[in-house]
Amino acid sequence: MALHYNLAKVYEISENDQDFVLQIANLFVNDTPLDLVLLKQAINSKDYKTAYIFAHKIKPTLDLLGMKVAVENVVFIENWSNKAGKRKEIIETYKNLEDQIFKAIKEISKDFL
Repeated sequence: MALHYNLAKVYEISENDQDFVLQIANLFVNDTPLDLVLLKQAINSKDYKTAYIFAHKIKPTLDLLGMKVAVENVVFIENWSNKAGKRKEIIETYKNLEDQIFKAIKEISKDFL
C-alpha cells in the first residue's frame, strides 16, 4: 500500500495503462532528484526566477502522484519566488518538500522499479 503517493490520477488519465504508469514512475524517480538539487541551489543563491521555474516544473508530477502536501509546499515556494522573499522563510518548506519526495521515490522504486 502506497503511503507517500497515490496513483489514482495516473490510472484514470491512462485508462489503466500499466506502461504509462511505469513511465510516470520512472520519470519521477529519475528526473525529480536533479530538479530538487537545482531548486535548492536556486533558493540558496536567491535566484528567484530559477527557483520558480524548478518548483513549477515539478508541481504537475507531484499533483499527478497525489502528493497534496508536496504540491502545497511547491506552491508556497512559487509564491516565495514571486515576492522575492527572505531565504530563511523557505528553508523548512524546502526541507519538508525534499523529505516527502525522497520518501515517495523510495516507495515507488520499491513498488515498481
